Amino acid sequence: MAIPDFQSIMRPILELSKDGKNHSIRELIEPLSVRFHLSEEDRNALNASGQTTFYNRAAWAKTHLKQAGLLEPVQRGYFRITERGLNALREAPERIDMAFLLQYKEFADFRQRKRTNDTEPEHDLGGANNLLTPEESVETAFKKFRQELEAELLQTLKTCSPSLFERIVVDVLVKMGYGGNRQDAGQAIGKSGDGGIDGLIKEDRLGLDTIYIQAKKWEGTVSRPEIQKFAGALQGMRAKKGVFITTSSFTKEAREYVAHLENKIILIDGERLTQYMIDFNVGVSIIGTYETKKIDLDYFEE
Repeated sequence: MAIPDFQSIMRPILELSKDGKNHSIRELIEPLSVRFHLSEEDRNALNASGQTTFYNRAAWAKTHLKQAGLLEPVQRGYFRITERGLNALREAPERIDMAFLLQYKEFADFRQRKRTNDTEPEHDLGGANNLLTPEESVETAFKKFRQELEAELLQTLKTCSPSLFERIVVDVLVKMGYGGNRQDAGQAIGKSGDGGIDGLIKEDRLGLDTIYIQAKKWEGTVSRPEIQKFAGALQGMRAKKGVFITTSSFTKEAREYVAHLENKIILIDGERLTQYMIDFNVGVSIIGTYETKKIDLDYFEE
């Protein structure tokens, strides 16, 4: 069974808490996992922040239940069900979700405060019909923004001149820690002219090994013969490592071919190159930085 959305976890949390004892999300994770028939893979799946996805969703479910007054905090990290929570279990025998919680003034006020603080209410990240947690909604929006940026960046790469493309490749490799410095790397790229090799670059600042490069703007998909040509050029130079970089993509046969070579050849297609450019801030600029924070419970411990 797939990992349930955070609203689907609300009623099970209340059911496991109806004994009136103090509970924590951490101790409820196991019975909740059994209840939803989660596999080991589902239990260990991580979100972007490195926390297990199921735990994160259960924690958000608890937060909303507390905002509605169905749970109350009793001590650091622990909570217990309220009389309102017990009544809710009787009123909603099948499901308790955000639409149900809106009947409580405290929760409605909480939702109204959030909408008031939103600069764009139509993009309400925690709407009653949204099955994602607020954190997951932010992650989804970020991924969409990045995908659009990658697509725009790739289109720009395809329209730039071959010489500019080579300089971009230099910048990316230097930012990744190769080549020593931009001047050295720039002098190496485009200077080889030996068969299928466009240039070479130091593997590290000390130059302990050399990586041979082919950097090409390409029409269509790069097939196996082109990679074989590059591999043959590497053998002629007695080189052990090579990188083939293109604005296009590689066929399945080309990728399978390099997987069985004795020499190491890395294939970097246009999509992967744009990802590196964004990760290492090449050809992009930062327009804003957003931090996600959570309460530091240790700070409030007496």
